[in-house]
Amino acid sequence: MGVSRRGILGAAGMAGVAGLFSANSAAANESSAEAGTRATAATAGEPLIGRATGDRLHVMSFNIRYDAKAAPGTPDSWTDRRPVLAAFLELEQPTVMGVQEALYHQVRQVDGDLPRHYDWIGLGREGGGRGEFMSIYFDTRRVEPLDYDHFWLSDTPNVIGSKSWGNNVIRMTTWVRFRDRRTGKEFVHVNTHLDHQSEPSRQRSAALIQDRVAGFDPALPVVLTGDFNTPAENSESYRILVAGGALADTWTTGERLTPAWGTFPNYRDPVLGANRIDWILANQRVQVLSAAINTFRVDGRYPSDHTPVQALVRLV
Repeated sequence: MGVSRRGILGAAGMAGVAGLFSANSAAANESSAEAGTRATAATAGEPLIGRATGDRLHVMSFNIRYDAKAAPGTPDSWTDRRPVLAAFLELEQPTVMGVQEALYHQVRQVDGDLPRHYDWIGLGREGGGRGEFMSIYFDTRRVEPLDYDHFWLSDTPNVIGSKSWGNNVIRMTTWVRFRDRRTGKEFVHVNTHLDHQSEPSRQRSAALIQDRVAGFDPALPVVLTGDFNTPAENSESYRILVAGGALADTWTTGERLTPAWGTFPNYRDPVLGANRIDWILANQRVQVLSAAINTFRVDGRYPSDHTPVQALVRLV
């Protein structure tokens, strides 16, 4: 569990960020052909969802892309991406956010870049600070963590660093049980990252996550965030997770605030109708008010090779 404190943004700084919000400018001018889709966007410092008010919660899933030590000036440079990510989070202020691919130094840097009232819970997938984190960040003014745990996507889910099912990369899940300080209601946020190569691993992982979610108190609302590395609606992993209505896709149940961008543009212009491999799912105890796929960028630079996915929800 991290100690939240605002930090210095590093070499790129915020000087090049102030006044340069060009988030979703393409989306703002794009009229979607999909029924019910509003092509609104965060432009000129306007959030798509922003800080949640009343009894609503702002949930976000964001693969922030691990720090591959790419050269400064390149699209993948963490040095250049970090202040853009910080500006985005300052703008949107999610209540809870599940990130994927974050290395320990990135986890701490994001913690420092967030406002002081945020904190985080996570563990490296290889144990301790080693490997990528599925950290969950949260607004401590709004929610209080009551319990948390981690499990690995393998035949031995309680064994740190374990892997099975044909995946070469260790995969894991982090979950936190929260209490909403404003309403007193409790909910569980589950965050994961499925394998990028092995389809059997993705399916077995989906089944394990579905089983673990089913083991929570049925009266609890549950939100599941993640990079699932497989298309929503057209994959077996998706079918496993939404089978029987245990979980539903917030993109299909809420009002769409943006066009249906693919969520892995890889630093290029987003593509309408491309695969959604990053999702937010929720059980029936969660009312979905709106959903968005955010193509935020600053002066043409994206914070990650993935787009963040957002949902505004209410616990019922």
